Amino acid sequence: MRKKFIFKILILKRMNKFELTTKEKLMLYGLVKYPRLTDKELSEKLDLKHSTVTSIRHRLKENEYLRKLIIPKLQSMGCEMLVVIYTNFSPLIPLLERIEITGETIEVFPEIFFSVGEQDKGFSLSLSKDYATIGRINDIRTQTFGGRGLLEDEYPNTVVFPFEISKIYRFFDFAPLLRRSFGLDSEPEAEVEKVSFGGTENAVFSDTEKNAYCILISYPELSDSDVGRELGVSRHTVSRLRRKFEENNLMSKFNLPNFVKLGFEILVFYHIRFDPRNPPDMEEDEAASLVSDSTVFFASRRFEAVMISIYKDYEGYKSDRTKIVRVLKENQWVAEDPVIRTYGLNTMVFIKDFKFAPIVSKIVGCDFWVKKLLNI
Repeated sequence: MRKKFIFKILILKRMNKFELTTKEKLMLYGLVKYPRLTDKELSEKLDLKHSTVTSIRHRLKENEYLRKLIIPKLQSMGCEMLVVIYTNFSPLIPLLERIEITGETIEVFPEIFFSVGEQDKGFSLSLSKDYATIGRINDIRTQTFGGRGLLEDEYPNTVVFPFEISKIYRFFDFAPLLRRSFGLDSEPEAEVEKVSFGGTENAVFSDTEKNAYCILISYPELSDSDVGRELGVSRHTVSRLRRKFEENNLMSKFNLPNFVKLGFEILVFYHIRFDPRNPPDMEEDEAASLVSDSTVFFASRRFEAVMISIYKDYEGYKSDRTKIVRVLKENQWVAEDPVIRTYGLNTMVFIKDFKFAPIVSKIVGCDFWVKKLLNI
């Protein structure tokens, strides 16, 4: 009997929420902006009492205003590219039926770490060691979509960002968005800079380091003591390895806000194809001028870019979209309008929600018993 693929669907719904106080807003911003700081360090940074920081942190967590993640930086371990795929679907196929079909054939690939959809559209982000793997996934994707009548009028669109020739200016950085939304008078955000997605040297791990890396990425909420018990090593060993991974830019802590509870309504996906006769200058980072406080993800290469933004309401989206199109046209960077797709944060389905364990296990490698622990 064919083993049925089991998938988990996360649907963001309106949740019971309380009105955040000024200190709670400042604290939430601080946790997102400075995820590596201890409560003591954060209290000094935000000019709040240590006890206040600790109590608000617990309250925000208990009320599900944010969750902790650890982002793997896999470029130093053979990962060569970030890939974005977006598709328009036939509205005749129910969304959950489509998810079940793709879950058995496409979402099983470990390369895909983020995947969302609505009734008539969807997009995903992947990390891959090579283009051949992405090509194989896309062939299966196109065959599945076409054979099951899921496609509307076009093939899935693929945008490949090889790390060597691309720049990632934001990788789900929510601090500027929260700072503006909360009206905080904290220090202004730094100018947009390229995000390093890995160290410069090829990382070589021992078996213990491989297992520790996979568990830390997969279970970000676990303490070093808990990870040590799973691995059969001391807490001090896990703490040392965690510091090593962070100092060598192999992983980074990350706090994900719950934007539905914060009252945000719209997520927008942009795909920009630059005019080959006059693209923005990559050396001068000219494309970074398209980034606003609402931009949470922005990746660019010489002739195209992908941007993801989040907005409180339609007016905020409309204003930002107008600015983006104006900058593109004033600089004569495009010969055609960008592809823009809007998603409702209350209606979109999160099929894969920053699920890094499978690709980390594939690229880094870990023992069989660790894979079983991670359910991969």
